[in-house]
Amino acid sequence: MSQDDNRRELLEKVLREHNYQESALLEILHSAQEIYGYLDKDLLMDISGSLNIPPSHVYGVTTFYSFFKLRKPGEHIVTGCLGTACYVRGVEQIMEAIEEEFNLKRGGSTADGKLSLFITRCIGACAMAPNIVVDDEVIGKATEELVIKRIRSVLGGEKPASS
Repeated sequence: MSQDDNRRELLEKVLREHNYQESALLEILHSAQEIYGYLDKDLLMDISGSLNIPPSHVYGVTTFYSFFKLRKPGEHIVTGCLGTACYVRGVEQIMEAIEEEFNLKRGGSTADGKLSLFITRCIGACAMAPNIVVDDEVIGKATEELVIKRIRSVLGGEKPASS
């Protein structure tokens, strides 16, 4: 059985557990992203058909929440918190430094697929602002130098290929 067949079986189980109900759309999307890693157009269309709801509704919900990824993310994921406390304490400058250092734009990945850069509105760690998350590790009271050093470390000391 191919990996895709196994993933489809897992998604089908989730859909059955929620009785194919539109009211469970958020939970189903979360599960689908956990299974597949991201929510591409074909997967959203499949969920739309399974729940018998318009694709525009599924897409609207998916794009409303910053947690959902519509493209395959890089091997390593960096997320900047743009909540008020982080913003006031300089997260924007850190994000710009990451973009410049790794030739990367927010919402995108490097050409070699090693690194993706995302934003989120709040991670709930305001007392430690500014916050950057590198591969699920929160770096509180982040600085440009600390974050770039951590990213280089997870990349094995190398810069990913430019996009």
